[in-house]
Amino acid sequence: MEDEYYYDVVVVGGGNAGLCAAQAALDLGASVAVLEKAPRDERGGNSALTGHMRFPYENVDELAVLIDDPNPDDLAVIHDRLPRRGKEDLWDEVIRTTAGKADKDLLTTHVENAYPTIKWLRGKGHAWVPNIAATAGNTTQMAGRGYRLQERHFGNVEKSGGQIHYEASMTDIIVNRRGEVDGVRAFTPEGFTTFRAKAVILACGGFEANPEMRAKYLGAGWDTVKNRGVPYNTGDGINAALAIGAMPYGSFTSCHASPQDIDRPAYTLPSSVPNGGMRTSRYAYPYSIMVNLEGERFVDEGSDVRGRTYAKMGWSVRAQTGGVAYQLFDSKARGLGLLEDYDRNNATGVTAATLDELATKIGVPAEKLRATVTQYNAAIQPGKLDPSPFTLDGKHTSGLAIDKSNYSISIEEGPFEAYGVCCAITFTFGGLRVDAKTAQVQHTAGRPIPGLYTAGEMLGGLWHGNYPSGSGMMAGAVFGRIAGEHAARSAAAPA
Repeated sequence: MEDEYYYDVVVVGGGNAGLCAAQAALDLGASVAVLEKAPRDERGGNSALTGHMRFPYENVDELAVLIDDPNPDDLAVIHDRLPRRGKEDLWDEVIRTTAGKADKDLLTTHVENAYPTIKWLRGKGHAWVPNIAATAGNTTQMAGRGYRLQERHFGNVEKSGGQIHYEASMTDIIVNRRGEVDGVRAFTPEGFTTFRAKAVILACGGFEANPEMRAKYLGAGWDTVKNRGVPYNTGDGINAALAIGAMPYGSFTSCHASPQDIDRPAYTLPSSVPNGGMRTSRYAYPYSIMVNLEGERFVDEGSDVRGRTYAKMGWSVRAQTGGVAYQLFDSKARGLGLLEDYDRNNATGVTAATLDELATKIGVPAEKLRATVTQYNAAIQPGKLDPSPFTLDGKHTSGLAIDKSNYSISIEEGPFEAYGVCCAITFTFGGLRVDAKTAQVQHTAGRPIPGLYTAGEMLGGLWHGNYPSGSGMMAGAVFGRIAGEHAARSAAAPA
Protein backbone atom coordinates (compact mmCIF):
# COMPACT_ATOMS: atom_id res chain seq x y z
CA MET A 1 0.00 0.00 0.00
CA GLU A 2 1.27 3.48 -0.86
CA ASP A 3 2.41 5.91 1.81
CA GLU A 4 0.00 8.80 2.35
CA TYR A 5 0.57 12.27 3.78
CA TYR A 6 -2.09 14.84 4.67
CA TYR A 7 -1.74 18.63 4.38
CA ASP A 8 -3.93 21.66 3.87
CA VAL A 9 -1.87 22.76 0.87
CA VAL A 10 0.60 20.91 -1.35
CA VAL A 11 2.92 22.98 -3.52
CA VAL A 12 4.46 21.16 -6.47
CA GLY A 13 7.81 22.76 -7.28
CA GLY A 14 10.53 24.38 -5.20
CA GLY A 15 11.37 27.39 -7.33
CA ASN A 16 10.75 31.02 -6.47
CA ALA A 17 7.04 30.85 -7.38
CA GLY A 18 6.45 27.67 -5.40
CA LEU A 19 8.24 28.88 -2.30
CA CYS A 20 6.48 32.25 -2.38
CA ALA A 21 3.22 30.29 -2.57
CA ALA A 22 4.25 28.03 0.30
CA GLN A 23 5.29 30.99 2.47
CA ALA A 24 2.06 32.87 1.79
CA ALA A 25 -0.01 29.82 2.72
CA LEU A 26 2.03 29.22 5.87
CA ASP A 27 1.55 32.85 6.88
CA LEU A 28 -2.20 32.18 6.94
CA GLY A 29 -1.83 29.13 9.16
CA ALA A 30 -2.07 26.34 6.59
CA SER A 31 -0.08 23.13 6.88
CA VAL A 32 2.08 23.01 3.76
CA ALA A 33 4.23 20.49 1.91
CA VAL A 34 6.55 21.38 -0.97
CA LEU A 35 7.36 18.62 -3.47
CA GLU A 36 10.78 19.34 -4.98
CA LYS A 37 11.70 17.09 -7.90
CA ALA A 38 15.43 17.70 -7.50
CA PRO A 39 17.64 16.22 -4.79
CA ARG A 40 18.41 18.56 -1.93
CA ASP A 41 21.84 19.51 -3.26
CA GLU A 42 20.29 20.69 -6.54
CA ARG A 43 17.15 22.33 -5.17
CA GLY A 44 15.77 25.66 -6.26
CA GLY A 45 14.92 25.21 -9.93
CA ASN A 46 15.70 27.77 -12.60
CA SER A 47 15.18 30.45 -9.95
CA ALA A 48 18.50 29.49 -8.36
CA LEU A 49 20.25 30.45 -11.61
CA THR A 50 18.79 33.93 -11.98
CA GLY A 51 19.97 37.38 -10.98
CA HIS A 52 17.15 39.85 -10.59
CA MET A 53 13.46 40.71 -10.67
CA ARG A 54 12.01 43.44 -12.87
CA PHE A 55 9.76 45.53 -10.65
CA PRO A 56 8.45 49.10 -10.92
CA TYR A 57 9.87 51.91 -8.82
CA GLU A 58 9.40 55.65 -8.98
CA ASN A 59 12.64 56.93 -7.43
CA VAL A 60 15.94 55.94 -5.83
CA ASP A 61 14.37 55.95 -2.37
CA GLU A 62 12.15 53.01 -3.33
CA LEU A 63 15.31 51.10 -4.25
CA ALA A 64 17.35 52.23 -1.24
CA VAL A 65 14.93 50.63 1.24
CA LEU A 66 15.64 47.26 -0.39
CA ILE A 67 19.41 47.51 0.07
CA ASP A 68 21.26 46.66 3.27
CA ASP A 69 23.56 49.58 4.20
CA PRO A 70 23.29 51.38 0.84
CA ASN A 71 26.47 53.08 -0.35
CA PRO A 72 25.82 56.75 -1.24
CA ASP A 73 28.21 56.51 -4.21
CA ASP A 74 26.31 53.53 -5.65
CA LEU A 75 23.01 55.30 -5.14
CA ALA A 76 24.41 58.34 -6.93
CA VAL A 77 25.35 56.18 -9.93
CA ILE A 78 21.87 54.64 -9.92
CA HIS A 79 20.33 58.11 -9.76
CA ASP A 80 22.39 59.31 -12.72
CA ARG A 81 21.30 56.42 -14.93
CA LEU A 82 17.77 56.04 -13.51
CA PRO A 83 15.32 55.51 -16.38
CA ARG A 84 11.55 55.78 -16.13
CA ARG A 85 10.81 52.45 -14.44
CA GLY A 86 7.44 52.94 -12.77
CA LYS A 87 4.24 50.94 -13.23
CA GLU A 88 3.36 52.63 -16.49
CA ASP A 89 6.77 51.76 -17.90
CA LEU A 90 6.50 48.12 -16.79
CA TRP A 91 3.11 47.84 -18.48
CA ASP A 92 4.46 49.43 -21.68
CA GLU A 93 7.53 47.20 -21.65
CA VAL A 94 5.53 43.97 -21.47
CA ILE A 95 3.11 45.17 -24.16
CA ARG A 96 6.05 46.20 -26.35
CA THR A 97 7.99 42.96 -26.03
CA THR A 98 4.94 40.74 -26.51
CA ALA A 99 3.58 42.76 -29.46
CA GLY A 100 0.46 43.51 -27.45
CA LYS A 101 -0.43 39.85 -26.91
CA ALA A 102 0.02 39.70 -23.13
CA ASP A 103 -3.21 38.96 -21.26
CA LYS A 104 -4.29 42.37 -19.97
CA ASP A 105 -5.98 41.05 -16.82
CA LEU A 106 -2.89 39.07 -15.84
CA LEU A 107 -0.67 42.02 -16.66
CA THR A 108 -2.77 44.35 -14.50
CA THR A 109 -2.40 42.01 -11.53
CA HIS A 110 1.33 41.70 -12.21
CA VAL A 111 1.99 45.43 -12.48
CA GLU A 112 -0.14 46.44 -9.49
CA ASN A 113 1.30 43.79 -7.18
CA ALA A 114 4.98 43.76 -8.21
CA TYR A 115 6.40 46.39 -5.85
CA PRO A 116 4.16 45.38 -2.91
CA THR A 117 5.43 41.84 -3.40
CA ILE A 118 9.02 43.10 -3.39
CA LYS A 119 8.31 44.84 -0.08
CA TRP A 120 6.77 41.59 1.21
CA LEU A 121 9.94 39.71 0.23
CA ARG A 122 12.03 42.40 1.91
CA GLY A 123 10.06 41.76 5.08
CA LYS A 124 11.02 38.09 4.80
CA GLY A 125 14.73 38.95 4.91
CA HIS A 126 15.48 39.18 1.20
CA ALA A 127 17.64 42.06 0.01
CA TRP A 128 18.94 43.66 -3.16
CA VAL A 129 22.30 45.16 -4.10
CA PRO A 130 23.24 47.82 -6.67
CA ASN A 131 24.11 46.58 -10.15
CA ILE A 132 26.12 49.28 -11.88
CA ALA A 133 28.19 47.29 -14.40
CA ALA A 134 28.54 48.95 -17.80
CA THR A 135 26.30 46.47 -19.61
CA ALA A 136 23.83 45.84 -16.77
CA GLY A 137 20.25 46.40 -17.85
CA ASN A 138 19.00 46.61 -14.28
CA THR A 139 19.94 48.97 -11.48
CA THR A 140 19.71 46.29 -8.77
CA GLN A 141 20.05 42.55 -8.44
CA MET A 142 19.14 40.12 -5.69
CA ALA A 143 21.73 39.87 -2.92
CA GLY A 144 23.55 36.60 -3.59
CA ARG A 145 21.57 36.35 -6.81
CA GLY A 146 19.08 33.53 -7.36
CA TYR A 147 20.99 30.87 -5.47
CA ARG A 148 20.95 32.82 -2.18
CA LEU A 149 17.39 33.97 -2.78
CA GLN A 150 16.35 30.32 -2.95
CA GLU A 151 18.36 29.34 0.10
CA ARG A 152 16.62 32.10 2.07
CA HIS A 153 13.26 30.96 0.68
CA PHE A 154 13.83 27.36 1.79
CA GLY A 155 15.02 28.47 5.20
CA ASN A 156 11.98 30.68 5.70
CA VAL A 157 9.54 27.96 4.66
CA GLU A 158 11.12 25.41 6.97
CA LYS A 159 11.23 27.85 9.91
CA SER A 160 7.53 28.53 9.33
CA GLY A 161 6.71 24.83 9.61
CA GLY A 162 6.62 23.84 5.95
CA GLN A 163 7.85 20.37 5.01
CA ILE A 164 10.06 19.83 1.96
CA HIS A 165 9.96 16.46 0.18
CA TYR A 166 12.96 16.08 -2.14
CA GLU A 167 13.18 13.85 -5.22
CA ALA A 168 9.39 13.89 -5.32
CA SER A 169 8.22 13.92 -8.94
CA MET A 170 4.49 14.48 -9.32
CA THR A 171 2.76 12.06 -11.69
CA ASP A 172 -0.98 12.67 -11.19
CA ILE A 173 -3.46 15.15 -9.75
CA ILE A 174 -6.09 13.41 -7.63
CA VAL A 175 -9.66 14.60 -8.19
CA ASN A 176 -12.78 13.41 -6.35
CA ARG A 177 -16.17 12.67 -7.91
CA ARG A 178 -17.25 16.30 -7.45
CA GLY A 179 -14.33 17.51 -9.53
CA GLU A 180 -12.47 18.88 -6.52
CA VAL A 181 -8.72 18.45 -6.24
CA ASP A 182 -7.89 16.03 -3.43
CA GLY A 183 -4.09 15.95 -3.65
CA VAL A 184 -1.38 14.57 -5.90
CA ARG A 185 0.51 11.36 -6.50
CA ALA A 186 4.29 11.49 -6.78
CA PHE A 187 7.20 9.17 -7.49
CA THR A 188 9.62 9.40 -4.55
CA PRO A 189 12.68 7.41 -3.41
CA GLU A 190 10.25 5.27 -1.39
CA GLY A 191 8.08 4.57 -4.45
CA PHE A 192 4.74 6.05 -5.39
CA THR A 193 3.39 8.28 -2.62
CA THR A 194 0.05 10.04 -2.17
CA PHE A 195 -0.04 13.58 -0.82
CA ARG A 196 -3.60 14.44 0.18
CA ALA A 197 -4.47 18.13 0.31
CA LYS A 198 -7.43 20.47 0.28
CA ALA A 199 -5.64 22.66 -2.26
CA VAL A 200 -2.77 22.10 -4.70
CA ILE A 201 -0.51 24.74 -6.22
CA LEU A 202 1.34 23.75 -9.39
CA ALA A 203 4.63 25.63 -9.71
CA CYS A 204 6.90 23.04 -11.30
CA GLY A 205 7.99 24.87 -14.43
CA GLY A 206 7.42 24.57 -18.14
CA PHE A 207 8.59 21.91 -20.60
CA GLU A 208 11.99 23.35 -21.53
CA ALA A 209 13.83 20.23 -20.33
CA ASN A 210 11.58 17.85 -22.28
CA PRO A 211 12.89 17.33 -25.85
CA GLU A 212 9.72 15.54 -26.97
CA MET A 213 7.48 18.42 -25.88
CA ARG A 214 9.90 21.01 -27.29
CA ALA A 215 9.72 19.36 -30.71
CA LYS A 216 5.93 19.00 -30.45
CA TYR A 217 5.21 22.61 -29.58
CA LEU A 218 8.24 24.66 -30.67
CA GLY A 219 9.00 22.80 -33.87
CA ALA A 220 11.57 20.64 -35.62
CA GLY A 221 15.10 20.96 -34.30
CA TRP A 222 14.15 22.24 -30.87
CA ASP A 223 14.63 18.77 -29.40
CA THR A 224 18.41 19.19 -29.73
CA VAL A 225 18.70 22.72 -28.34
CA LYS A 226 20.66 23.10 -25.12
CA ASN A 227 18.80 23.88 -21.91
CA ARG A 228 20.00 26.99 -20.11
CA GLY A 229 18.30 25.88 -16.90
CA VAL A 230 17.83 22.80 -14.73
CA PRO A 231 16.98 19.37 -16.20
CA TYR A 232 13.88 18.89 -14.04
CA ASN A 233 11.30 21.08 -15.82
CA THR A 234 9.80 18.45 -18.10
CA GLY A 235 6.19 19.59 -18.32
CA ASP A 236 4.91 17.29 -15.57
CA GLY A 237 2.53 19.83 -14.10
CA ILE A 238 1.17 20.96 -17.47
CA ASN A 239 0.50 17.38 -18.60
CA ALA A 240 -1.11 16.37 -15.30
CA ALA A 241 -3.36 19.43 -15.32
CA LEU A 242 -4.40 18.96 -18.93
CA ALA A 243 -5.28 15.36 -18.10
CA ILE A 244 -8.00 16.56 -15.69
CA GLY A 245 -9.37 19.16 -18.08
CA ALA A 246 -7.35 22.29 -17.32
CA MET A 247 -7.48 24.95 -20.01
CA PRO A 248 -4.18 25.37 -21.90
CA TYR A 249 -3.33 29.02 -22.42
CA GLY A 250 -0.66 31.25 -23.84
CA SER A 251 1.99 30.80 -26.49
CA PHE A 252 2.99 27.14 -26.64
CA THR A 253 4.97 27.83 -29.81
CA SER A 254 7.39 30.35 -28.30
CA CYS A 255 9.89 30.44 -25.47
CA HIS A 256 12.69 32.37 -23.81
CA ALA A 257 15.80 31.47 -25.83
CA SER A 258 18.99 33.51 -25.61
CA PRO A 259 22.56 33.56 -26.99
CA GLN A 260 24.81 31.43 -24.80
CA ASP A 261 28.45 30.43 -24.88
CA ILE A 262 29.07 28.00 -27.72
CA ASP A 263 30.73 25.57 -25.30
CA ARG A 264 28.09 25.73 -22.57
CA PRO A 265 26.91 22.41 -21.06
CA ALA A 266 23.62 20.76 -22.05
CA TYR A 267 21.94 22.08 -18.88
CA THR A 268 22.83 23.88 -15.65
CA LEU A 269 22.63 22.62 -12.08
CA PRO A 270 22.36 25.03 -9.12
CA SER A 271 25.42 23.45 -7.47
CA SER A 272 27.54 24.64 -10.41
CA VAL A 273 26.77 28.30 -9.66
CA PRO A 274 26.83 28.66 -5.86
CA ASN A 275 27.33 32.39 -6.23
CA GLY A 276 24.23 32.60 -8.40
CA GLY A 277 23.73 33.80 -11.93
CA MET A 278 24.40 32.34 -15.36
CA ARG A 279 28.07 32.32 -16.34
CA THR A 280 27.42 31.33 -19.95
CA SER A 281 25.18 34.21 -21.07
CA ARG A 282 26.71 36.31 -23.85
CA TYR A 283 24.71 39.52 -23.88
CA ALA A 284 27.08 42.14 -25.29
CA TYR A 285 25.69 41.44 -28.78
CA PRO A 286 23.90 44.84 -29.14
CA TYR A 287 27.36 46.42 -29.34
CA SER A 288 28.73 43.82 -31.77
CA ILE A 289 27.96 42.60 -35.21
CA MET A 290 26.89 38.96 -35.27
CA VAL A 291 27.86 36.80 -38.21
CA ASN A 292 27.04 33.21 -39.15
CA LEU A 293 29.36 30.56 -40.57
CA GLU A 294 28.93 32.15 -44.00
CA GLY A 295 30.42 35.39 -42.64
CA GLU A 296 27.15 37.29 -43.03
CA ARG A 297 25.08 39.35 -40.62
CA PHE A 298 21.60 37.91 -40.07
CA VAL A 299 19.86 40.11 -37.49
CA ASP A 300 19.54 43.70 -36.26
CA GLU A 301 21.71 43.39 -33.17
CA GLY A 302 20.63 46.80 -31.85
CA SER A 303 16.90 46.76 -32.54
CA ASP A 304 16.21 47.59 -28.88
CA VAL A 305 17.94 47.57 -25.51
CA ARG A 306 19.34 44.19 -24.53
CA GLY A 307 16.72 43.55 -21.84
CA ARG A 308 14.00 43.59 -24.50
CA THR A 309 15.74 41.45 -27.15
CA TYR A 310 17.90 38.79 -25.49
CA ALA A 311 15.04 36.34 -24.86
CA LYS A 312 14.26 36.16 -28.58
CA MET A 313 17.81 36.51 -29.93
CA GLY A 314 18.43 32.79 -29.44
CA TRP A 315 15.80 32.07 -32.08
CA SER A 316 17.81 34.03 -34.66
CA VAL A 317 21.01 32.22 -33.72
CA ARG A 318 19.35 28.79 -33.87
CA ALA A 319 18.19 29.45 -37.43
CA GLN A 320 21.79 29.78 -38.70
CA THR A 321 23.93 27.01 -40.14
CA GLY A 322 24.94 24.71 -37.31
CA GLY A 323 22.87 26.78 -34.90
CA VAL A 324 25.88 28.97 -34.07
CA ALA A 325 27.05 32.54 -34.60
CA TYR A 326 29.95 34.81 -33.67
CA GLN A 327 29.83 38.20 -31.97
CA LEU A 328 32.54 40.47 -33.42
CA PHE A 329 34.19 43.41 -31.66
CA ASP A 330 37.20 45.58 -32.27
CA SER A 331 39.47 47.22 -29.69
CA LYS A 332 36.96 49.98 -28.90
CA ALA A 333 34.74 47.49 -27.05
CA ARG A 334 37.35 47.05 -24.34
CA GLY A 335 37.83 50.77 -23.95
CA LEU A 336 34.09 51.07 -23.37
CA GLY A 337 34.08 48.26 -20.79
CA LEU A 338 31.72 46.10 -22.84
CA LEU A 339 33.59 42.81 -22.47
CA GLU A 340 34.29 42.75 -18.73
CA ASP A 341 31.56 40.17 -18.12
CA TYR A 342 33.01 37.94 -20.85
CA ASP A 343 36.42 38.11 -19.21
CA ARG A 344 35.02 37.29 -15.76
CA ASN A 345 33.18 34.27 -17.08
CA ASN A 346 35.80 32.85 -19.44
CA ALA A 347 33.80 33.34 -22.62
CA THR A 348 34.82 31.14 -25.54
CA GLY A 349 36.46 33.48 -28.01
CA VAL A 350 39.47 34.25 -30.17
CA THR A 351 41.60 37.34 -30.75
CA ALA A 352 43.40 38.27 -33.95
CA ALA A 353 45.43 41.16 -35.32
CA THR A 354 43.58 41.16 -38.65
CA LEU A 355 40.12 40.25 -39.89
CA ASP A 356 41.58 37.57 -42.17
CA GLU A 357 43.27 35.92 -39.21
CA LEU A 358 40.04 36.17 -37.22
CA ALA A 359 38.08 34.55 -40.05
CA THR A 360 40.52 31.64 -40.16
CA LYS A 361 40.26 31.10 -36.41
CA ILE A 362 36.45 30.95 -36.40
CA GLY A 363 36.13 29.06 -39.67
CA VAL A 364 34.31 31.58 -41.87
CA PRO A 365 35.30 32.73 -45.40
CA ALA A 366 37.80 35.57 -44.99
CA GLU A 367 36.75 37.40 -48.15
CA LYS A 368 33.10 37.33 -47.12
CA LEU A 369 33.84 38.49 -43.57
CA ARG A 370 35.93 41.38 -44.86
CA ALA A 371 33.13 42.41 -47.21
CA THR A 372 30.53 42.21 -44.43
CA VAL A 373 32.61 44.38 -42.11
CA THR A 374 33.53 46.87 -44.84
CA GLN A 375 29.90 47.31 -45.88
CA TYR A 376 28.78 47.66 -42.28
CA ASN A 377 31.41 50.30 -41.46
CA ALA A 378 30.53 52.30 -44.57
CA ALA A 379 26.82 52.25 -43.70
CA ILE A 380 27.21 53.75 -40.21
CA GLN A 381 25.51 57.14 -40.06
CA PRO A 382 26.65 60.23 -38.11
CA GLY A 383 25.47 60.52 -34.55
CA LYS A 384 26.56 60.16 -30.96
CA LEU A 385 27.44 56.67 -29.79
CA ASP A 386 26.09 55.80 -26.33
CA PRO A 387 26.16 52.05 -25.62
CA SER A 388 23.72 52.20 -22.71
CA PRO A 389 21.73 49.20 -21.45
CA PHE A 390 18.84 51.55 -20.61
CA THR A 391 18.40 53.86 -23.60
CA LEU A 392 18.63 53.72 -27.38
CA ASP A 393 21.25 55.96 -28.96
CA GLY A 394 19.96 55.99 -32.55
CA LYS A 395 23.47 55.37 -33.88
CA HIS A 396 22.38 53.36 -36.90
CA THR A 397 23.34 52.13 -40.33
CA SER A 398 21.59 52.82 -43.61
CA GLY A 399 21.43 50.91 -46.88
CA LEU A 400 22.26 47.40 -45.68
CA ALA A 401 20.08 44.36 -46.31
CA ILE A 402 19.69 44.23 -42.52
CA ASP A 403 20.37 47.60 -40.97
CA LYS A 404 21.47 48.04 -37.38
CA SER A 405 19.17 50.44 -35.49
CA ASN A 406 21.37 51.43 -32.52
CA TYR A 407 24.85 51.08 -31.02
CA SER A 408 26.61 50.91 -34.40
CA ILE A 409 30.26 50.73 -33.38
CA SER A 410 32.66 50.40 -36.31
CA ILE A 411 34.80 47.27 -36.60
CA GLU A 412 38.12 48.68 -37.82
CA GLU A 413 40.70 48.86 -35.04
CA GLY A 414 42.58 45.69 -34.11
CA PRO A 415 42.97 43.55 -32.20
CA PHE A 416 39.68 42.00 -33.24
CA GLU A 417 37.72 39.58 -31.08
CA ALA A 418 35.02 36.99 -31.86
CA TYR A 419 32.90 35.06 -29.36
CA GLY A 420 30.99 31.94 -30.38
CA VAL A 421 27.37 31.57 -29.28
CA CYS A 422 24.60 29.03 -29.57
CA CYS A 423 20.91 29.08 -28.68
CA ALA A 424 19.81 27.78 -25.29
CA ILE A 425 16.26 27.64 -23.96
CA THR A 426 15.43 29.12 -20.55
CA PHE A 427 11.71 28.50 -20.19
CA THR A 428 8.57 27.97 -22.24
CA PHE A 429 5.68 30.44 -22.49
CA GLY A 430 2.66 28.15 -22.85
CA GLY A 431 0.87 27.05 -19.69
CA LEU A 432 -2.48 27.00 -17.92
CA ARG A 433 -5.28 29.54 -17.86
CA VAL A 434 -5.96 31.04 -14.43
CA ASP A 435 -8.21 33.59 -12.83
CA ALA A 436 -6.07 36.73 -12.83
CA LYS A 437 -7.09 37.70 -9.29
CA THR A 438 -6.78 34.31 -7.57
CA ALA A 439 -4.39 32.22 -9.73
CA GLN A 440 -7.02 29.45 -9.70
CA VAL A 441 -6.75 27.13 -12.71
CA GLN A 442 -9.66 27.20 -15.14
CA HIS A 443 -11.32 24.12 -16.67
CA THR A 444 -12.06 23.75 -20.37
CA ALA A 445 -15.73 23.72 -19.33
CA GLY A 446 -15.38 27.41 -18.52
CA ARG A 447 -15.32 27.29 -14.73
CA PRO A 448 -12.54 27.02 -12.13
CA ILE A 449 -11.16 23.70 -10.94
CA PRO A 450 -11.86 23.61 -7.19
CA GLY A 451 -8.65 23.56 -5.17
CA LEU A 452 -6.18 23.92 -8.05
CA TYR A 453 -3.85 26.92 -8.48
CA THR A 454 -0.73 27.65 -10.48
CA ALA A 455 2.15 30.13 -10.65
CA GLY A 456 5.55 30.60 -12.25
CA GLU A 457 6.41 29.22 -15.68
CA MET A 458 3.19 27.19 -15.73
CA LEU A 459 1.01 30.30 -15.76
CA GLY A 460 0.14 30.92 -19.40
CA GLY A 461 -0.76 34.18 -21.09
CA LEU A 462 1.80 36.74 -19.97
CA TRP A 463 4.64 36.15 -22.42
CA HIS A 464 4.34 35.75 -26.20
CA GLY A 465 7.29 35.51 -28.59
CA ASN A 466 9.51 37.65 -26.40
CA TYR A 467 9.98 38.69 -22.81
CA PRO A 468 11.46 41.60 -20.80
CA SER A 469 14.42 40.76 -18.60
CA GLY A 470 13.69 39.78 -15.00
CA SER A 471 9.93 39.62 -15.44
CA GLY A 472 9.54 35.87 -14.97
CA MET A 473 10.96 35.92 -11.46
CA MET A 474 8.77 38.87 -10.56
CA ALA A 475 5.62 37.27 -11.98
CA GLY A 476 6.48 34.06 -10.16
CA ALA A 477 6.64 35.91 -6.86
CA VAL A 478 3.46 37.90 -7.53
CA PHE A 479 1.28 34.99 -8.59
CA GLY A 480 2.95 32.58 -6.18
CA ARG A 481 2.00 34.81 -3.28
CA ILE A 482 -1.54 35.20 -4.63
CA ALA A 483 -1.91 31.44 -5.21
CA GLY A 484 -0.65 30.66 -1.70
CA GLU A 485 -3.04 33.06 -0.03
CA HIS A 486 -6.09 31.85 -1.96
CA ALA A 487 -5.16 28.19 -1.61
CA ALA A 488 -4.85 28.60 2.16
CA ARG A 489 -8.22 30.33 2.37
CA SER A 490 -9.78 27.64 0.19
CA ALA A 491 -8.34 24.92 2.41
CA ALA A 492 -9.70 26.63 5.53
CA ALA A 493 -13.21 27.07 4.14
CA PRO A 494 -15.96 24.75 5.47
CA ALA A 495 -16.52 21.67 3.32
